[in-house]
Amino acid sequence: MQRDPDEPAATPGYRHRGLDDLFRIARDNPLDLQRESFIFVRHGETDGNFSKIFQTAEQELNARGLEQARHAAECLTGQRLEKIMASTMRRAWRTAEIVGEPHKVMPTAAEGLRERWFGDLVGTPSADYDWRSSPPNGETLAWFVERTQKGLRESLDAGPLTALVAHGGTLYVLAASLNLQLADTDYGNATPLLIERSGTGWKVTRLATGGGSSANIA
Repeated sequence: MQRDPDEPAATPGYRHRGLDDLFRIARDNPLDLQRESFIFVRHGETDGNFSKIFQTAEQELNARGLEQARHAAECLTGQRLEKIMASTMRRAWRTAEIVGEPHKVMPTAAEGLRERWFGDLVGTPSADYDWRSSPPNGETLAWFVERTQKGLRESLDAGPLTALVAHGGTLYVLAASLNLQLADTDYGNATPLLIERSGTGWKVTRLATGGGSSANIA
């Protein structure tokens, strides 16, 4: 399924309000990448995803998330991963460690790929949050997009085939910045995506399903 780029993206069965603003901000400053392809993997599921709460940076993968990460690693054994850039939030970092094991590649820290920080809202329900709002002691939407685009540029420098392991919010920004039209299932936990240059634009190929998607994108 192809989604209208002006329509907010979502995990299956769930939509975040305010994503039209995120997409607009990101599209106004598109990424000009000096590479032909890379892989993106959202982290595996956490209890915070399952419960739909804003998560701490230390949130671990749950049992399902660990299984999803191992499945993603298996699906990527046919790729020649030489470099893995990962968010330093625990859920993404652990996913990156698992994905890198078959390739004997340890992740490299990429602070710019961290999920949007929701400040005083951490630990509270996230299901009805409007992303246009500015969380107390958290990141504004504009700052999050700017910071994430900078992190993406720094991570996707020219060089070996790179995998990015990060978050749903990171993927929102990436998709809008490259004018990618993603299906709902592309946002699922631990779903490996191959993103390749196609003419003057980019295309995405889902290399496998992530074994199910959580309703909380972060």
